[in-house]
Parts: sequence; structure tokens; C-alpha cells
Amino acid sequence: MAVIINTNVAALNAQRNLGVTSSKTSKTLEKLSSGLRINRAADDAAGLAISEKMRAQIRGMQQGQRNALDGVSMLQTAEGALDEVHSILQRVRELTVQAGNSTLSSSDRTAIGEEMVALRSEIDNISQRTRFNGLNLLNGSLATTLDAGTSTADTATATANGATVSVGSIDVGDADASSTYNLSNSGAVLTASVTASGFTRSETFTVQDMGANGTQDVIFEELGVTLSLSHDANAGNVTGATIATGLNGTTVVTTAASSASFRVGSEVGDDITLSFTDMRSSALGNASKLSTLIADNSAVSTTTKADTLLASVDTAIGQVSTFRAVLGARQNQLETAINSLGVSAENLSASESRIRDADIAAVSSQMMTNQIMQQAGVSVLAQANTAPQSVLSLLQG
Repeated sequence: MAVIINTNVAALNAQRNLGVTSSKTSKTLEKLSSGLRINRAADDAAGLAISEKMRAQIRGMQQGQRNALDGVSMLQTAEGALDEVHSILQRVRELTVQAGNSTLSSSDRTAIGEEMVALRSEIDNISQRTRFNGLNLLNGSLATTLDAGTSTADTATATANGATVSVGSIDVGDADASSTYNLSNSGAVLTASVTASGFTRSETFTVQDMGANGTQDVIFEELGVTLSLSHDANAGNVTGATIATGLNGTTVVTTAASSASFRVGSEVGDDITLSFTDMRSSALGNASKLSTLIADNSAVSTTTKADTLLASVDTAIGQVSTFRAVLGARQNQLETAINSLGVSAENLSASESRIRDADIAAVSSQMMTNQIMQQAGVSVLAQANTAPQSVLSLLQG
């Protein structure tokens, strides 16, 4: 064995191993201080990728739970308001039954009519002021109907005197969903009609003459349909009768109402939807809506009117009952989703923990081993550094 001074191979070897041990000790201390087995991708690249996907899913589920809880609060707000609407309708029905009795005088019927007008007005007030986080729940704004795109009225035109009137847009936000409105005319009087559940409802509008660059809204207020007309830049006048004739035989087709959507999961499509029904008096009742039958204090001025109103009120009570049942069913569904998400998030958290979290007992044992190895490495390095001193004894001899 050669005896050398310039290169202390034993010291270099001890120093290298001591460096490896110090690196392991540092990583072990990092795991103990963070509580994580994986602190960087280098610790376990595949494990990090898997655990990050799990973390995204867990946090999505936890947010889904909060969304569902907000949804429950929203439905409870709507259902609480409808409880009072039910009470009002029951009172209106009671008054209607009373008005069916011939023992009442005309002044009695007027008094009953006054109370009915107040009650009908309060139904509309409740529908308008029932909000959750600024969103109106019962006035139909969360059940907005859209033009299906197959309406023939969209492309209708009326031409006269070198000028053309066309339909610029159609607003069906307050119309019935999934319905077809048929337009017909008699002169300048345009009629829109729709048939649903065996009942046909119609409304008329007298179309006005239009000049160059003029605009006009044909409004069927009770049906919830508005056609916006526009005249081109030509100077020719187009009469209301000509415009109404141009719209004769055309249709306005609506889509299903849009729905409130509650995201109760971590992925697209993990939704529970609900279409909030319009609960205003203009939407309650049979073919004859409550807003029309109780327009003034003459609502029950005759027993015939009382009988007609009674049938409409019964339908309205059924509509409110049906929507309250839907709200209750969706609330139960949301609560079930909350429980399910809690279990799923718990199980996924356990799985993510097994991948990402450090086993403190095992890391502590590894820490002790590394510390002992580090101390031994320091001792061996010290001895290796003193080994070349043996050369001095040869030089002294």
C-alpha cells in the first residue's frame, strides 16, 4: 500500500458519505417540520401528481357542499313566502264562496271585492319582494323563457310605398315556456293566441302606422310577448293594417324556461336544477288569470263572476301546492347531496393523506439513524484527516 500526502482518499470518501448523510438528515428534518412526506416533486413525482388531483377534487366537493347549503337556504326562502301566498289564496277562496250566496247586496259584494283586490295586490308584492342575495325568486325572472329560434315572426316583413317594416326582436321573457303563439289580423288589429291544457288565451293589439326610421313595440302584455318593429330609412308610410297583414299567420315559439342551477360537485355537470315558477297573480289561475278576474272591486259583483273566479282560484291553489312540492323535493335532494359529498370528501382526504402526509414514527426512526450516521461520519472524517501524520514518523527516522 502506497503512503501518500497530497491526496487523502480516505478523507474524501468519508467527506462524500458525510455529505450524503447530511442531505438525508436535512430532508428528514423537512418532513418532520412540515408533516408531509412529499414537499417537492423530487420527493415523489407520481405521488405529487396524484395527490394534487385529489386535492382539487376534495376542495371542489367542499365548495359543492357550501353551494348546496346556499341552495337549501334559497329554497327555504321561496317556500316560506309561498306559505303566505297559500294563506292568501285560501282567504280569497273563502270570500269567493261567500260571494256565491244570493243573500248579499251589491254593497256587500263591493266590500268583498275591495278585500280581494288588496289580497291579489299582496300576492304580487310577495312575489316581487321575495329575494335571495338580490335574486327575485317568485316573479318569473328565474324562469325566463327564450325565443326558440323557430319563430316565423322573426322574419316577417310588411312592404308598402317602397318602404319595409320588419321585426327587429321578440321578447318572450314573460311568456309561457315551450309554447307556440299564433298571430292573426283583422285590419290593423293583430291577435296573438296560445293554447295550453285545453284552454286558449288571446290578446289583441292595434298596430299603428309607421314612417321612415320609425319604431314600434307590439305588446301583448297578458301573454308576455312583445314584438319590436322597425321601419327602414325610406320615406314611404306603411299602415298598421299592412304591418298586421305581414304578421298574419306567423308564429312565436318559446323554449323551456331557464333554470336555477346548484353546483353540488367538483365537476361540470354535477348540478341540481330547478325552474322557479312565476307566482304573480298574472301567472296564477286557469285560462282566466287572477290579475284579470280581480282587476277591481267588481270581481264578484255577480254569482256568475264568483263561480268563474272560484274555478281559477282552485287552479291557483293547485299551482302553488305543486311548486311548493317541487321546492320540498329539491331541498331533500340537496340535503342528500350534502351528506354524500361529506362522505366522499372524507374518504378522498384519507386517500390523499396516505400519499402526501409523513408517517412521523417512521420519519423519527429514520432521523435517529441519520443522526447517528452523521456523528459517525464526522468521527471517521476526523480520523481520516489525521492519517497523513503517520508520514512524519518516517521522515523523523
